[in-house]
Amino acid sequence: MLVVEDQHDIAANIWDFLERRGHVVDHAADGESGLARALAGANDVIVLDLGLPRLDGLDLCRRLREAGHGVPVLMLTARDTLDDKLRGFAEGADDYMVKPFAMKELEVRIRALHRRGRPTNGPTLAVGDLVYDEQSLRATRAGKTVALTRAQSRLLSELVRAAPAVVSHASLLRAIWGEEGGDTAALHTHVYELRALIDKPFAHAMIQTVHGLGYRLVAAP
Repeated sequence: MLVVEDQHDIAANIWDFLERRGHVVDHAADGESGLARALAGANDVIVLDLGLPRLDGLDLCRRLREAGHGVPVLMLTARDTLDDKLRGFAEGADDYMVKPFAMKELEVRIRALHRRGRPTNGPTLAVGDLVYDEQSLRATRAGKTVALTRAQSRLLSELVRAAPAVVSHASLLRAIWGEEGGDTAALHTHVYELRALIDKPFAHAMIQTVHGLGYRLVAAP
């Protein structure tokens, strides 16, 4: 995994703890070098600070997603407001932890991201003109291909498999974050970002909100 953190003591503590637990760790101390290593490497998970020199962590994550990389990203930061978290998810984060943190919880979340991020070798799924490839984490609608983050891919997979039935908020939360849980506001942010990719360029919106229950995916008429 890649740890992008400019505070030497925090980076060293994370590195030492995770290496003792059997993980292979790389480190970058600023945003620009972190982005270069993220783009060049085959990382299973990226642990990303936000207040970085040379390139902010939010900008790093956005550029990574714009480049089509779906590697799971866990943002680790002192920015603790709800708006901070929602912006992190909007820029492509899969999980978000606030400093100070417990090392054991960090490892649990890293393992969960890695487990959910593995290729499934599953089938290609389709609803109407939307096709989702579980192995490549790419969706195609009307011939236009979009790369998805791990969280977006888990969300879309649940919706496609259940279509046109409603998928509850609780089921979608488990699909993205497992039993560790997430929060509904973060889920709504992921749905918003998925809609921007799947629905916004087209006349018919496939992702529908079922108020008080969850979401469903319906084919274009």
